[in-house]
Amino acid sequence: MSAAAISLYLDENLSPKIAAQLRRRGINVVTAHELGALGDSDENHLKRAREMGYVLCTQDTDYLIMSSQDVAHAGIVFGTQETHSIGDWVNGLELICNVYTSEDMVNHVEYL
Repeated sequence: MSAAAISLYLDENLSPKIAAQLRRRGINVVTAHELGALGDSDENHLKRAREMGYVLCTQDTDYLIMSSQDVAHAGIVFGTQETHSIGDWVNGLELICNVYTSEDMVNHVEYL
């Protein structure tokens, strides 16, 4: 299994089970919880992910608004936990990581 081209930053609203499953598939992922960043502002999460070079994964529409206002980011993947199961998130994120490069994702929003 080759390493995925993209690293992921899961915000605090996504299940840590998603991160665990992605790691089993060889994807580099970090969570807001693991970084001790629970309760941080959306702006800080997006900035931290950008500085790390990680694509931010979220179900929070505030990130879509920031992206539409030309706030720079390393990429955003948006979906919902109401309509997407943990398996949907894992499979969708794995596909994104294996299809796109980090460069492809800069300032790009991908919908799950």
